[in-house]
Amino acid sequence: MTAKIPRPSRMWNGCRVAAMALTLGVAAQTASAQDQLPLDQRFVLGVGTHQGLGGPVSTRGYVPAVNVEQIRQLGLTAFRDDFPWSDFEQPGKRMGFTPQLGRLERQIKSGVGRPFLILAFGHHLVPNSMPPTTDEARQRFAAYAAAAAQSVAQQQPVFELWNEWNGAAKKDPAGFSVANYLALAKVTRPAVKSVAPNAQFVVGAIADDPGFAWTQQLLQSGVLQYADGISIHLYNFCMAPSRRTAGEIIERLQAFRQLVTQASGKPDFPIYVTEAGWTTASAKCGVSEQVQADNLAQLILWASTASSWLKGISIYELKDSGKNPAGLEDNFGLYHFDNSPKPAACAVRGAWAFVRSSVTAEAKKLSSDVVAIKASSADGDKVAVWTQDQNRHYEVRLKGDVPNATFETPCEASAEPASGGWMPVSSTPLLITAVGGALPDLELRPAR
Repeated sequence: MTAKIPRPSRMWNGCRVAAMALTLGVAAQTASAQDQLPLDQRFVLGVGTHQGLGGPVSTRGYVPAVNVEQIRQLGLTAFRDDFPWSDFEQPGKRMGFTPQLGRLERQIKSGVGRPFLILAFGHHLVPNSMPPTTDEARQRFAAYAAAAAQSVAQQQPVFELWNEWNGAAKKDPAGFSVANYLALAKVTRPAVKSVAPNAQFVVGAIADDPGFAWTQQLLQSGVLQYADGISIHLYNFCMAPSRRTAGEIIERLQAFRQLVTQASGKPDFPIYVTEAGWTTASAKCGVSEQVQADNLAQLILWASTASSWLKGISIYELKDSGKNPAGLEDNFGLYHFDNSPKPAACAVRGAWAFVRSSVTAEAKKLSSDVVAIKASSADGDKVAVWTQDQNRHYEVRLKGDVPNATFETPCEASAEPASGGWMPVSSTPLLITAVGGALPDLELRPAR
């Protein structure tokens, strides 16, 4: 990740629904529920880690044994990390894990999740390799990518071509051109597929791109012909405080999807958000730890409704990378630098546990700023409700008696009966569950 100062997008306007009560019907499906897989078999929820950079001992405080256990406790299914060319290819074109990559190797081999690995960075022994701009450099990069893919093929990896190429293009537009990225994709994907045919090869890793100007150039180049998916990084922590929300991220993601659909001709072309998060730094672009938790929970719950085209999200990042309370880059973690959890840790765990078994999910608006996600699974119906305005509070109740229905929030240790009473709605998602049954409509009113 690099420092980002996002700008608001005007490419998408969310609909505004005035009604205070709305029926929550399941969206029409082309296949019956029993023919569909649970969300956690269709969608990859991961987290960014920093095992591949920094050598045997991480100055960021990453320790595989600790971090693997954190990922396991969160219930996540993947992790994203760097797989640097310069550390994998040794003199004499010898390829393989080295002590520099020992932490990454241990995390991969732990089996804690599917590795989402960034193939990137130049090599000090290869001319014109940062980025590869000649046929020779590109062929050497492709050879490294193939060897890297072969070394982890059993772990069902996803490979991402470079990291924020367009960000580097601001300083070196000739080297980091769209044409050079396309040329690298053309030689790298076949090399990866030749040794790991089932591995997914993803292009993009697009950094902040106001108006999607660079993104459109990339899409128009035809790069999607050489990809199994495309990825983007979405941040808004330096926008106005009212825009530092999951809702703003979702708006831009939907606008991005429209561009990808136009370029590919496929409304379900696979898209990955490989970085999204909020810094809890005390500086002006930071948010509170509770806002970070609420935003991440909302994003995960909403993602359950978009799994036909959104194939994964990687939260940035697992733990804080530094100790400076005002440092933006130091404070993105779900855990503090000392590995103590922030509220975001239980929020992510609870939101994911709530939707991961769902086979269908649909988003509805109960009012102009209240979102409801209805999900159905083999175990019964679930509804998540929250307000997008952190300063407004509501209440909901079930329009019918469901004796086995309960409600809670992502971080609560126990649930309460949901039938017969009003339940509080805030920016912290309210999670309502009907075990083995169906949920009736919801009635909404301002909090009293």
